[in-house]
Amino acid sequence: MADPKGFLNTPRQDATARPVDERIKDWREVYPERALLPIISKQAGRCMDCGIPFCHNGCPLGNLIPEWNDRVWRSDWRGASELLHATNNFPEFTGRACPAPCESACVLGISQPAVTIKNVELSIIDEAWERGLVTPQPPDRLSGKTVAVVGSGPAGLAAAQQLTRAGHTVAVFERDDRIGGLLRYGIPDFKLEKRHINRRIEQMRAEGTRFRTGVRIGEDITAAELRHRYDAVVLATGATRPRDVDAPGRDLPGIHFAMEYLTYANKTNEGDFTVSPIDVAGKHVVVIGGGDTGSDCIGTAHRQGAASVTQIDVHPEAPLERPESTPWPTWPNTLKVKTSSSHEEGGERIYRSNTVEFLPGEDGRVRALRLVQGTRVRGGFVPDEDAQPQEIPADFVFLAIGFSGPETGGLVEQFGLELTPRGTIARGEDYSTNVDGVFATGDAGRGQSLIVWAIAEGRAAAAAVDRYLGGAGNLPAPVKPSDQALTA
Repeated sequence: MADPKGFLNTPRQDATARPVDERIKDWREVYPERALLPIISKQAGRCMDCGIPFCHNGCPLGNLIPEWNDRVWRSDWRGASELLHATNNFPEFTGRACPAPCESACVLGISQPAVTIKNVELSIIDEAWERGLVTPQPPDRLSGKTVAVVGSGPAGLAAAQQLTRAGHTVAVFERDDRIGGLLRYGIPDFKLEKRHINRRIEQMRAEGTRFRTGVRIGEDITAAELRHRYDAVVLATGATRPRDVDAPGRDLPGIHFAMEYLTYANKTNEGDFTVSPIDVAGKHVVVIGGGDTGSDCIGTAHRQGAASVTQIDVHPEAPLERPESTPWPTWPNTLKVKTSSSHEEGGERIYRSNTVEFLPGEDGRVRALRLVQGTRVRGGFVPDEDAQPQEIPADFVFLAIGFSGPETGGLVEQFGLELTPRGTIARGEDYSTNVDGVFATGDAGRGQSLIVWAIAEGRAAAAAVDRYLGGAGNLPAPVKPSDQALTA
């Protein structure tokens, strides 16, 4: 145990974000890097080293949280880094973009504010990079087996790194022009600066992983060719098929899927455009959808100088306190949890509302939305009896209502893959599909989920592939496809 009285004597202290009026003028991360170091040791000391650490159950990766909290409290950064990397390939990603379900399961959280697990994790990895503790780990010998990983998001990268370190020759195929998947083009820089991705890619290159960008499997390379060239194939293509809004006027110019908007913004920050092809400066913006992708659109619109930003959520406003429907240690449905740094920067949130029509302006573009209040029910939306339609201005509308599964184009058809009723790639307990030697991991098989689940699944799929290839079988497998965590 770190500090035996830490949870009694030390109050929780969170990371302090940069001032709103400062941060919306640039794309740098909201929270300054390594700003937590002066306080993080005492925060780690609040960990009670519980006999049954429920934070393990809240984390799909099974992070050794009490153990590395103890190392941080003792300023043993090397030991903390080694323990952190034992279960997580990319803690700088989860430390920035994961909503921290581990904290919701923290035993201290029953009666006090939970331990700042996410902040401790981020401090460990940032300090480890600063001290030169993160180095390439190439395999001692090669197995002679080859693996193709399709998709370079967190699941694909985790699987690739694990398999490379196990001695297999791994090539990662990415259809975009840069490696990273949704880490690269789906998450804005103010949450995850891309230098963190670039640094990991260089580490993986030094370990032996090969990267192929601008390659579409099913078009540039057929599924049969890929299967012939490689001993195993891991499909980590994500769940990128967006859900749509079925309402009159949906085809009006100015209405975009959220990922189109975010991708252009990220490409602009990479230097591909001088001004984003979808720029909302001085415009009225409406974001439909109350999740993380929607909040990313809000923060992006603020930085582009939108005249107004409104978020439409079909659900009611979350309560201030943890409701009985989500008791400890489950993920709490509270307003604090659903309020991101982007919400703190401004804008309006409208709850219990559904879009019934997109209204055109004289120029033929969208000019407004017509909403109605009511209750979301399974399979639909029931308006209130006395509900009166509400009209709000909208020069741009971004649809951020989730994803229904992987794209079902050439790759799925050419491989002859079976799908689940949900539209995800069907797989067994060992992540194998109905095609011998082809495995599915991450959102492609699980459906839209958290970055921490993607990494956990990538690691587990790598263990299954290693066994399939006759490897030593010593790669860790944190989860099975059927596992249901408290955060699912």
